[in-house]
Amino acid sequence: MIKVLFMKKITIIVFVLLIGGLGFLFFNQVVIASTRQPANNSVKQQEWAIAIHGGAGVITREKMTPELDKEYREGLNKALQTGKNILADGGSALDAVEQTIRIMEDNPLFNAGKGAVFTHDGKNELDAAIMDGSNLAAGAVAGVTDLKNPITAARCVMTKSEHVMLSGAGASQFAREQGLEIVPPSYFYTKKRFNDLQEALKREKMGTVGCCALDKKGNLAAGTSTGGMTNKKYNRIGDSPVIGAGTYANNATCAVSATGHGEYFIRWTVAHDISALMEYRGLSLKEASELVVNEKLVKAGGSGGVICVDKAGNIALPFNSEGMFRGFATADGKEGVYIYQDEK
Repeated sequence: MIKVLFMKKITIIVFVLLIGGLGFLFFNQVVIASTRQPANNSVKQQEWAIAIHGGAGVITREKMTPELDKEYREGLNKALQTGKNILADGGSALDAVEQTIRIMEDNPLFNAGKGAVFTHDGKNELDAAIMDGSNLAAGAVAGVTDLKNPITAARCVMTKSEHVMLSGAGASQFAREQGLEIVPPSYFYTKKRFNDLQEALKREKMGTVGCCALDKKGNLAAGTSTGGMTNKKYNRIGDSPVIGAGTYANNATCAVSATGHGEYFIRWTVAHDISALMEYRGLSLKEASELVVNEKLVKAGGSGGVICVDKAGNIALPFNSEGMFRGFATADGKEGVYIYQDEK
């Protein structure tokens, strides 16, 4: 009898300890979870969202005529509406990104495609990248001189080759085989950009275009296209075609396209860093992007900005330069295009 009672007591003690241990474990997990901020905590889920940029740098009202200001806003709005319409009609984020960037590549106001800046040798060398957040597929071209729309070539590299990045003559050959539009190098000549080169022999200029989008299926995509840096030498390639630096998309977190001094964006893997801060530290899109752009980059000496869209359709457009051509639109009817630092 004593033995039976003893065994019952032991059983009760073990049961209490087990329940207590499970309770402590549950409480501990609750406490840990409560110290994390959800990655998407600012607005309700958007059905779709899009953000664009047309370059960052020394962009002030003093340097802009009213006529040019109007032209830039019209160019940004045309690109924005292109992607917005695709997404609203149920199109894919990839289609929205590609077609939006093509609009800016065809606009000589922006440093991409037709408006690409000149290298030190008086040539045009273009880079572009695109990334699919649903499967982390990516494609890029770098140093191309005869592709009318490098962003489309980048998408072909992603979908029709086993590679991620092709450069120079090889990228052009691949594009020809895919039936993409090839243009003579003279296509990229614009008087303004050539004059910029003459002025830039003493200083360098940068610029890029980009787009990030979330579609109705919940897929994210990002793309970036650029003519590089005015007066660049030695076939320099910046961050735009580098996955994780100037371009990144992951359905688990966000899509990012960057613009600015590419060497810093490459070294600090800016686009991926924003995604990683959301994934591993639980930061919101706003917190992660501002930490990277306004703290990490500033401390390192890098200038520029990013556009971001997260999996809930939140938008972030931080930059640490005097201005950034930028815009956004979301399914709830909010949208706008901006140029200067004091515009929200």
